[in-house]
Amino acid sequence: MRGPATVLAVVPARGGSKGIPRKNLADLGGVSLVRRAVELALSLPWIDMTVLSTDDEEIAGEGRKAGIEVPSLRPDELATDVASGYSVWRHAHLDAEARAGRTYDLAVLIQPTSPFRRAEDVEACADLVVGGAFESAVTVSPTPAHFTPEKTMTLTRLGAVKPYLSVDQFQPTRQLIPTYYYLNGICYAARRDVIINREHVFGNKTGAVVIDRRLVNIDDPFDLDLARWLWERT
Repeated sequence: MRGPATVLAVVPARGGSKGIPRKNLADLGGVSLVRRAVELALSLPWIDMTVLSTDDEEIAGEGRKAGIEVPSLRPDELATDVASGYSVWRHAHLDAEARAGRTYDLAVLIQPTSPFRRAEDVEACADLVVGGAFESAVTVSPTPAHFTPEKTMTLTRLGAVKPYLSVDQFQPTRQLIPTYYYLNGICYAARRDVIINREHVFGNKTGAVVIDRRLVNIDDPFDLDLARWLWERT
């Protein structure tokens, strides 16, 4: 981590989940997903404070076991299925500043559902912002060719299949498809003014940290099974 900056880490962990009940408390390698995220944040010496944003007392307890204080739960309006992730991040940032009596130059968002992150991933994301060239940063992974626009299809109301792009743009040859990237959920980083004054982190000055290794973003039971299988083999 280069350059002087005060850094806040926010771990968002809602209690409700439709895909996997109590998802953030799911076990991976003998440790809950939320505790794993908190412990990684606490292991980074350049992070000045780590906060857990949750509406659930059991999840709050996991944070306390990992070594952080969780003095209050997030408001009900930020605990629904449709609550904006950026609103949660903004609330956690302002609440942390009010409790600490200080401001933080930037914050990193560490989601428990992307457990295959490494310390260097988070540091690289924060470094892009601290370095001054970018006001925010995200981690991305290369999109598999069969999920790219050139291979995506749609169905008409009559059930006929057609390319999502025009027929001329449809590309069956994988090697000729441009490189695309998707958000892998490992880390987001942003300057304070971006978090407080915008409802998203994307703009002309958003940097990318490319992670080209096997990752799992846990959203449904299959993802969790895959994560456990992969964890046992890494």
